Amino acid sequence: MQIIPAIDILDGQCVRLVQGDYTTAHIYDQDPVATARMFEQAGASRIHIVDLDAAHGDRSANRKKIRKIRKAVSCTLEVGGGIRSEDDIEELLDLGIDRLVLGTVFATKPDIVEGWNAHYGDVFLVGIDARDGMVYVSGWERETSVPAEELARKAAKVGASGIIYTNIARDGTLEGPDIEGTNRIAEVSGLPVILSGGIGNEEHLKLIAGNAHAKVVGVITGKAIYEKQLDLQEMIAQYQDIESGETSW
Repeated sequence: MQIIPAIDILDGQCVRLVQGDYTTAHIYDQDPVATARMFEQAGASRIHIVDLDAAHGDRSANRKKIRKIRKAVSCTLEVGGGIRSEDDIEELLDLGIDRLVLGTVFATKPDIVEGWNAHYGDVFLVGIDARDGMVYVSGWERETSVPAEELARKAAKVGASGIIYTNIARDGTLEGPDIEGTNRIAEVSGLPVILSGGIGNEEHLKLIAGNAHAKVVGVITGKAIYEKQLDLQEMIAQYQDIESGETSW
């Protein structure tokens, strides 16, 4: 599986939230650009970026910072947060972003995403963010009536490259991943799935490696790295098959 370090950006700074709650934001004394360089130097071949300002509607706050990250590293970059229009898509693709994560817009307007996929090609990942099995949107602030597994099936139908599944209750807690829920998403969709949320130590990675569905291809981890509970370089060397390289997801 691929170990994917995360950079969550709020007002140009590296932060981590607990269960998506902005009032819990912990600011780290690390510049996002320098952090991206550090991750790549540690062996990361893919970095997950979340634009928290864009998720709340301010799509201009962090674009310059994301551009600087793109110039600073050569690895695959996936960006999520507030991507809800063709203008957003084209701006980020023009910056050189490799994968775009669609959450709210896919949950609310899946037919539009199907058209985007046909037009822009193999660049979209679907972000499924759920609590108690139900999808949440708009920066995780609004519950929908859509079950996570139903959205996973739709992701396969529209031709998404893969899915990032986050159990909101686990995110930022360091208390362990939702392997069972992630496996269900992988099973019903048949797509490559990236697990996100709850990674706190190496034991959690061992659990994933030993129990995850074959379609679970990656793990996103952020807070555990910042809090020095995981050594990224060591975890990549131990758990990531470097020889397998990148696939279309």
